[in-house]
Amino acid sequence: MSNFKTFLKSGHAPTLFASFLYFDFTFAIWVLNGAMAPFISESFNLTAAQKGFMVSVPIIAGALMRFPLGLLSQYIGRKSAALVEMALIILALAFGYFFVDTHDEVLAMGVLLGIAGGSFGIALSLGSGWFPPKYKGLAMGIAGAGNSGTVLAVLFAPPLAMKFGWQAVYGLAAFTMLLPMAVMAVFAKEPPDVEHQSLREHIACLFEKDGWAFSLIYVITFGGFIGLANFLPTYFYDQFKVTKVEAGQLTMLATLMGSATRVVGGWLSDRWGGINTLSGVLVFVVITLVVCGTMGDNLALTTLLFMLCFASLGAGNGALFQLVPLRWPLTTAVAGSMIGELGALGGGFIPNAMGQSKQHFGTYFYGFLAFAAVGVGVLLMMRIMQIRWTRTWAEKGGRARSTGTPGSTAATFRQTAAKRR
Repeated sequence: MSNFKTFLKSGHAPTLFASFLYFDFTFAIWVLNGAMAPFISESFNLTAAQKGFMVSVPIIAGALMRFPLGLLSQYIGRKSAALVEMALIILALAFGYFFVDTHDEVLAMGVLLGIAGGSFGIALSLGSGWFPPKYKGLAMGIAGAGNSGTVLAVLFAPPLAMKFGWQAVYGLAAFTMLLPMAVMAVFAKEPPDVEHQSLREHIACLFEKDGWAFSLIYVITFGGFIGLANFLPTYFYDQFKVTKVEAGQLTMLATLMGSATRVVGGWLSDRWGGINTLSGVLVFVVITLVVCGTMGDNLALTTLLFMLCFASLGAGNGALFQLVPLRWPLTTAVAGSMIGELGALGGGFIPNAMGQSKQHFGTYFYGFLAFAAVGVGVLLMMRIMQIRWTRTWAEKGGRARSTGTPGSTAATFRQTAAKRR
């Protein structure tokens, strides 16, 4: 407890809390269509492939929103960017309540829900910006635990949709955004870790191998989380014939684990190193995905396996974003948004793979298997790349360098670049 108090005193706790709340509520909005997928699918008699695509649209749209919002936050400030985004989300939800009545309009609404998915880079950078390097992993883990918004969506959206209709849920969700907006406006402060740079310097991570390597890792850890979280209500409803509300409750059990362990992943990475933590995470995710694919007739065991899988995915998210501020200390928001954008695109792969597997082979197994195969490839890539990482910007295993500060790390990058030129 004393260590946690020391951690809080080292930064600005109200900003960290505001960032968590902001990410939590925007994440819940982002996954609304996935949480209500059984209701929407029944309304329009969708095929398995159509279900997968419908669920994937908000994921892909949200991924594409992350980098431009992260870039915007570098110019108008992260707090201001967060407030602008939440105002846009309220307008999008109003559109859903008043105008969405057809399948095509549901797909259009999925694109608008993607606005909420763009909050990631802003929330994590804003929440961790006040904290020193040795606490970055824990701070990002706490802010990133806002992906527990999935729990809110799958727990409350199905019963509300059952009582009032799924279109009404959009309108009710619009009112919930007023709370994080008020907290952000009153309690959050813009962090001091800002350096004026050119556009080229801001997007430098796009031209580096490390940026793409981190993005591939995030395809598994976060892409797996968001993709499965959106598709599980449909999976439980179709595979085990539970009610729509029960499908949401079972999904909640799994996603709650992933949200809780994100903080643990950041904390472990500060001590053991993000690379070591990610190695264990990727192995466990691959194993649980394959076994989940073979448990299509056992609801209890499948639910338990999903809980373990999500726990690993959540820890992996925390571990990866312990490494990001070490590698890009002065452009964490933009680097995080770029990695979040490319990595989150992987979340669109899972619902589509599941839908295509079910439609063409009559089973979801090959969807699980395909994503597990990607996980094996990413693990091998990371183990090769980490050899150079631990020689240049991280200690062995991926821990922060004890003598490194944001300024000194950035200076090292500039000196290395100058030598290359």
